[in-house]
Amino acid sequence: MNSNNLKNWAEKKKEPTVPTQIAGSERAASQTVKAQLALRDLILSGELKPGDRISELSVVDRLGMSRTPIRMALVRLEDEGFLEAIPSGGFAIKAFSERDIYDAIELRGTLEGFAARIAAERGTRGPLLKEMKDTLQQIDEIAALPSLSVDHFSDYVRLNGRFHASLVEAADSPVLARQIERALNLPFASPSGFVMVQAKLPEASKILTIAQDHHHCVVRAIEDREGARAEALMREHARLAHRNLQLALANQGTRDLVPGAVLIRRPVAAELY
Repeated sequence: MNSNNLKNWAEKKKEPTVPTQIAGSERAASQTVKAQLALRDLILSGELKPGDRISELSVVDRLGMSRTPIRMALVRLEDEGFLEAIPSGGFAIKAFSERDIYDAIELRGTLEGFAARIAAERGTRGPLLKEMKDTLQQIDEIAALPSLSVDHFSDYVRLNGRFHASLVEAADSPVLARQIERALNLPFASPSGFVMVQAKLPEASKILTIAQDHHHCVVRAIEDREGARAEALMREHARLAHRNLQLALANQGTRDLVPGAVLIRRPVAAELY
């Protein structure tokens, strides 16, 4: 090897490799997500209550993680609406009115409605439509059971999540998909956010039947290229989540089953509209 080649080889050896940089970035992102999920669980479980103040250092001690992922996790949870920044530093756990939750559900319904509309207007691939129909067939089998257990509703949550994800995929819009993902991170906005509470409600079977009819009608509207109908159906479908919430909050027995119920202020009639 001549002197020029040796010099070039030595210079290349000094350069950091891209895979190493990517690996480091992925590890940092993984730690941030881990911290974010752990903090969210502490909030939803009630271990951290509305008004409680938290700081980077207190969370570092509690979770045993470094400050950088904790800092990023706190910022993300503020962005999702679980925390609010305090002028003097740190964050406080937020409380929510029923109107706050209604707005989050309505926002999710608006975005999913738009997804259904453009899926219908632009056309959806046959295999994806079949996948959606297959998912609905599995839900139909659950809905047809004479009685529904918590395990049945757990299966419904999984299948319901799959259907909603397929709907977003059918829209074929990365821009819209990002906004829907952002909306789903809002407290209580998930399409399955209150489904498990249904298992304890007398109206459980009726609500599931209505929700499933919405699902079938949306798929038919998409298949028939009826954009406006598909959009209206998904917006109405989202409002079932608000109905579930109202039923769950009506008595203490089911209220305690709502994930993050400790964050919800007792509803005041004037707040709902």
